[in-house]
Amino acid sequence: MYKSSNRSPWQDLFLHWQQMDWLLIFLVVGLTFFGGLMIHSTELNQPVNHWLQHWVFGGIGVAIAFGIARISYNHLLRWHWVTYGLTNGLLVAVDFMGSSAKGAQRWIGIGGFNVQPSEFAKVGLIITLAAILHRRPANTLPTFFSALAITLPPWLLVFIQPDLGTSLVFGAIAIGMLYWANAKPGWLVLLVSPLFAAILYSLSIPAWIVWALLMGIIGWLTLPFRWIAAAVALGMNIAFGIIGQVFWHVLKEYQKARVIVFLDPDKYPLGAGYHLIQSRIAIGAGELWGQGLNQGTQTQLNFIPEQHTDFIFSSIGEELGFVGSMCLVATFLILCWRLLRVAQQAPNNFGSLLAIGVFLMISFQVIVNISMTIGIAPVTGIPLPWISYGGSALITNFIAIGLVESVANYRRRFSL
Repeated sequence: MYKSSNRSPWQDLFLHWQQMDWLLIFLVVGLTFFGGLMIHSTELNQPVNHWLQHWVFGGIGVAIAFGIARISYNHLLRWHWVTYGLTNGLLVAVDFMGSSAKGAQRWIGIGGFNVQPSEFAKVGLIITLAAILHRRPANTLPTFFSALAITLPPWLLVFIQPDLGTSLVFGAIAIGMLYWANAKPGWLVLLVSPLFAAILYSLSIPAWIVWALLMGIIGWLTLPFRWIAAAVALGMNIAFGIIGQVFWHVLKEYQKARVIVFLDPDKYPLGAGYHLIQSRIAIGAGELWGQGLNQGTQTQLNFIPEQHTDFIFSSIGEELGFVGSMCLVATFLILCWRLLRVAQQAPNNFGSLLAIGVFLMISFQVIVNISMTIGIAPVTGIPLPWISYGGSALITNFIAIGLVESVANYRRRFSL
């Protein structure tokens, strides 16, 4: 005879999410609510309600996160190639049926909404790389290059839209996940070395020569066929330093302007440098405690373009000051710590790689977004997670959190 359960339906429902990281959920919900408040502050004098849409999408995102957390993340191992195919298919569709804005073609209209497939592609790439690196660690060159080969198609499709910011996020995810999967640090340095060679060639020829020689030494120390590897690494950095000037002409004009104004924002004070100049003025005006919510002069008089999206941290700095800005940064630090904690406690490599991929995606976007608003990184169009307005980005972030919560929710069950 079977024993009847004395648990209520509510108790059974709670058991489905018993191992979830509730602090992580609390943090992202709090950030979403705070983001809505700040978006509302940037639009007080405008006939729009992006703040309300932000909260609506946030509510949908929370429901999606809970739904994903209820399902074992291990099921994704059987479907990761389907996920990868859908990811690339949507990115290809953007080229044929996507809409354009500000020199880029990034959106697809679905049911009256503009969907940005490149945002969802971040999660698709994390799932696929985690599945590949789960089976074989990246401490062998075949696995290392297999992971790079998987990353290349979606990266190229995003880059040619063009969407430089998202392509940088893809690179950060791939490099970080390879490192977590035991790839040799020297291989990762060699992977990104051509980019630095191209930059150094423009800044200092002696520094470029020293860099190329150093990469040759790293190739000799970390790769098989030492002398051949050293020669290839050295030659590759010399070549990319020279042809980097050719790639410069491939960039769109607005992308070139973003790099130029990063080095000298006053060169185009009424053009490409206007964003950065007004952003720094706003953040400086906030001083220690800020001018008060809805009271920022730069914010309320709309001096800062895109202040409800990419430059929302400027409004936070002006209206809440240094103290408010640091509280937000501390919140993101705690959130990232929880993501790392789930990655370390995951019962298998797949779960650990999923969590670390989400950690890399969120932390890189936070660092770059805040850095560009204060002038220590080029303007790349990367939103501030859960704060900036953008339905696709917000839903993507909640999907990512749902995956991490699934890892947390099932860690004890699989480790017993």
